[in-house]
Amino acid sequence: MLIDRILRAARLDAALYEEVEADTGALGQATAVVVLSSVAAGIGAIGVGGIRGLGMGTMLALLGWYVWAVVTWLIGTRVLPEPQTRADLGELLRTIGFASAPGLIRVFCVITPIANIVGLVALIWTLAAMVVAVRQALDYRSTPRAIAVCVIGLVAQTPLWALILWPVRAL
Repeated sequence: MLIDRILRAARLDAALYEEVEADTGALGQATAVVVLSSVAAGIGAIGVGGIRGLGMGTMLALLGWYVWAVVTWLIGTRVLPEPQTRADLGELLRTIGFASAPGLIRVFCVITPIANIVGLVALIWTLAAMVVAVRQALDYRSTPRAIAVCVIGLVAQTPLWALILWPVRAL
């Protein structure tokens, strides 16, 4: 079931995002997708960060997932809601967790000659999945509104991540 959901999430299947939005028991699966995606990225970057980079990357990915969900929930429900928008934080955690499924391909970044291309494809694909996840979780009819929430969320998080990563770089 989890593998099927991961594949559907990676295919940007809007019905999958509706399904996990409604499935309150899917939080564990969403967490697993985030961990698998971050481990894939860590393996892909093992030549740069080593094993320590893998552990730190996984922890930061879990923190990033939670922060992204909170920021998206606040912007989507308080700043840019549509009349039918009804969402709780759990719905965003589940859908955004599954939206990290395309990041699984980052494991191929370990192949140095294609690392930059794979990383770029993973980034673009994951952003597209995030837009679908946000649109479904916030019950938006408008894709541009979902894009706006994602862009505003990204801009809003940048200073926070600078503060979080500053002491981590010193380690």
